Amino acid sequence: MAQERFPRIPLEVMTPRQREVAQGIAAGPRGEVRGPYIPLLHNPDLAERLQQLGEHLRFGTGLPGEVIELAVLITARAWDCQYEWFAHRRIALVTTNLAPAIMDAVAENRRPTAMPVYLEEVYDFCRELQARGEPGEGTYDAIEARYGKQGTLDLIALCGYYAMLAMVLNTARISLPDGVAAPLAAIRRA
Repeated sequence: MAQERFPRIPLEVMTPRQREVAQGIAAGPRGEVRGPYIPLLHNPDLAERLQQLGEHLRFGTGLPGEVIELAVLITARAWDCQYEWFAHRRIALVTTNLAPAIMDAVAENRRPTAMPVYLEEVYDFCRELQARGEPGEGTYDAIEARYGKQGTLDLIALCGYYAMLAMVLNTARISLPDGVAAPLAAIRRA
């Protein structure tokens, strides 16, 4: 991969504001500055606001963990975001009951088989949202019936937030850990 565009800022050269934001991120549920927050610390005010939104979306929506992680993985696949896929597949394996076969199908850009209905609804909603900017009427109705307006907005925001982070990660060229091969084949077109 090409050289990272927004390298990690060593603590000793951080501005006071960067240090403050980095400490806030590390003190939260993430436990450290990693992934998209490495480049985002180059703009600490933006990093702080995005971290707050991300914390709500990952840890405060009330949506089931497998719903959140499926939405993130669908978004990572839509944007060919290797780092986001790698990180969230690991999270899904450790913290949810999302079946590896479902994740593998999403990685291969095909519809998973044998999903529970609630995951089928989430899959359709997130795929349509990523492809067209909004879900179809029936797809929307199914999600609203299951999660209400608040949960529907949280799911929309999850897809949008992780699309933005995918763009940050892809543009920043954040490397995968040493020895880890790119997990996704490229599907996006110029």
